[in-house]
Amino acid sequence: MHVPLPGVRPLPPVPPLWREGRLPLEWAALLRSDVHRGAGVPDGNGRGVLLIPGFLAGDGSLATLTHWLRAAGWWTKSAGMRANVNCSAAACEQIEARLEALAESTGDRVVIIGQSRGGIFAKALAAGRPDLVCGVVTLGSPLRSQLAVHPFVLAQIGMLGMVGTLSGVHALSWRCLRGECCARFRAALQDPFPREVGFVSLYSRSDGVVDWHACLDPDAHCVEVDASHCGMSVNADAYRAVAEALQSFQAREALWARAA
Repeated sequence: MHVPLPGVRPLPPVPPLWREGRLPLEWAALLRSDVHRGAGVPDGNGRGVLLIPGFLAGDGSLATLTHWLRAAGWWTKSAGMRANVNCSAAACEQIEARLEALAESTGDRVVIIGQSRGGIFAKALAAGRPDLVCGVVTLGSPLRSQLAVHPFVLAQIGMLGMVGTLSGVHALSWRCLRGECCARFRAALQDPFPREVGFVSLYSRSDGVVDWHACLDPDAHCVEVDASHCGMSVNADAYRAVAEALQSFQAREALWARAA
């Protein structure tokens, strides 16, 4: 039996990257599921949903989720990203403008759904603009520690950070970690989450990219699903959890409206 040395903290678990190979099977299972055909999905009635992709991914990675929401009557808007590799503060500034436009178009506060790094952006945006956001759903987002990811992904972050630091453009750089550029962004993540905004964090113990413990945000209602990391945007269990979150957000909005 292994006995840890006194005063030595054990290394964090390495996510099982090989389990990300399930994604095609998850997508096929979703297409056969009742939830994909609309079972249990609340009618959006034109309410807005803003979708933010994960690290290195673009808006197209959430296409299946977008079509599913639109079929249920939700007014969706993308984050306007070809690839999520920008400086956190610069990215959130651009997404906030799209959030404002969506809220103005629908006339109501909107829901933000973010996958992985996109979920971190979603939390920061909701914390800073609770007047525009009624609820947040994060899909496998390392909310408690942004770097709690597989070493292979961490290496990619390091390479992009080095390029961004040397080039000086508004890309992900080492300045984002402790520099002034992302000070407001970091503060938004650390401030108490607004109680008038619903918050659901989806996590999977078999996530092959993110250490699932990092998804357990104390401000969120944490829901376990059986999914790969990348597959959360095409996973039937995740879609059922998203549908339940949307229902809870609608109920919260109704209660707030009656109390106003």
